[in-house]
Amino acid sequence: MNLYWGDLHNHCGISYGFGSLKNALSIAEKHLDFCCITGHAMWPDIYEKTADTQFVVDFHRRGFQKLHDHWEEVRETVNRYNTENLVTFQSYEMHSSKWGDHHFVSPDANFPLIYRSSPGELIQDCGCSAIAVPHHIGYTPGYRGIDWDGFTPSISPVVEVYSKHGCSMRADGPFPYYHDMGPLDPRNTVSEGLKRGFRFSFVGSTDHHAGFPGSYGDGLAGVWAKGKTRRDLFEAIRKGHTYAVTGDRILCQMYLNDSMMGDTITADKREITITARGDAPLSAILLRKNGLLAASKVFDSASIADIKTSAEKQHYILRLEMGWSSSEELYHWEGRLQAKNGKLLRVQPYWRGRNALSPRYKEADAADHTNALRNSFHYDNHCSDFECDTLRNPSTLQPQTSAFVFEVQGDSNTEIILDINGFHHEIPLWELLSYGFSNHVLPWHSHAYLMHTAYTAQSCSGTLVFSDMPELEQDIYQAEVIQTNGCRAFLSPIYARRA
Repeated sequence: MNLYWGDLHNHCGISYGFGSLKNALSIAEKHLDFCCITGHAMWPDIYEKTADTQFVVDFHRRGFQKLHDHWEEVRETVNRYNTENLVTFQSYEMHSSKWGDHHFVSPDANFPLIYRSSPGELIQDCGCSAIAVPHHIGYTPGYRGIDWDGFTPSISPVVEVYSKHGCSMRADGPFPYYHDMGPLDPRNTVSEGLKRGFRFSFVGSTDHHAGFPGSYGDGLAGVWAKGKTRRDLFEAIRKGHTYAVTGDRILCQMYLNDSMMGDTITADKREITITARGDAPLSAILLRKNGLLAASKVFDSASIADIKTSAEKQHYILRLEMGWSSSEELYHWEGRLQAKNGKLLRVQPYWRGRNALSPRYKEADAADHTNALRNSFHYDNHCSDFECDTLRNPSTLQPQTSAFVFEVQGDSNTEIILDINGFHHEIPLWELLSYGFSNHVLPWHSHAYLMHTAYTAQSCSGTLVFSDMPELEQDIYQAEVIQTNGCRAFLSPIYARRA
């Protein structure tokens, strides 16, 4: 099994939204394994048009009509981008006050755009392999939150548990809902659905509305699949071999005996193993059984510090972050990082795209170019060349920075050489393990970059092992991995029946 990363739910200008379809797909090609570009298609029970609602109703209907008028072209373009490099799925979305919002995902090249009054009817009548994925489920029942009374696991094997709307795992969980659609309702959480006995798995996706699939910090889906094809990935998603991450691509596995996340197993003797490897030090691995904490492993800062002092040849994680400033204009970064007397093993970009959620977006006239950003990288064993565009942070609590993570193999003789936008740094790797550094390109309210304090890959990895016996006729085991930088992974449950 291989781990693949993708975004099953994001929007652009094919309906209402911003950015061109081709640009969105080109962005996905640069840093994702699979994606959907989702068109807004329908709202069967949209509220009555009045003086107060006229703008919103008309705005939605114009977007729906735009997708309808261009569906053949959209579908053809999505199929054309389905290659060995990037797997694309056909997708569109249904709003619903009653059922909650769902996006449909299909591996079928001829997936039709049809109109029905419920997700179940559409899946039944579309004539293709397809699933309906509930998203931002935590909104108020009857106000586009999920309807657990009408939930059907057979058509919705996965639920989107995290996106730019927030996290719907539990009422007291991280990443609250602050979108203008309203707060997280405790009745519409993932934990409530599991408590009711439903079987489903977890995915994350961005729900980005400006054509930037995989925008960092907005959610991604990890899928364990046999291969990187539409068929293999879709089958793995249907089986629930998936999990959600909020930011960093934390590599996670969970097994109960020989069964993995998303599986159902019959066993009385149960050995649960959870492994994680991230791009920042781990803070904790949590295992919940039937909604309650059953086991945990906490990684304290002292043990991390002890590991960091080692100068033996091993793997290290470096993070270069760029952005800041008070300027509304895009700023372009170009640079090179070299590992002298060491080896560069991996480069992971964490790019953010411009957010544009409002239908009154002030740059709508340039909508097709909203996220036409110059982002790229390549590397060999010793050197990486990279570039990206960044924007100012919307507020002091909302980051819009982008970053690159570099995994380096080295020892006490390894030196990191960084050239970026005319600045040159040479610093021993062992010194970066003690502290990082920042620099500004101008004297005042300037664009800036930050080389974070480096860590050993060992401090970014961990394992939790737990032995257990049955409690209920069917017990539900789910795990959560937390990094010190706040990024999390929500692992799909394993459903264990009593033998």
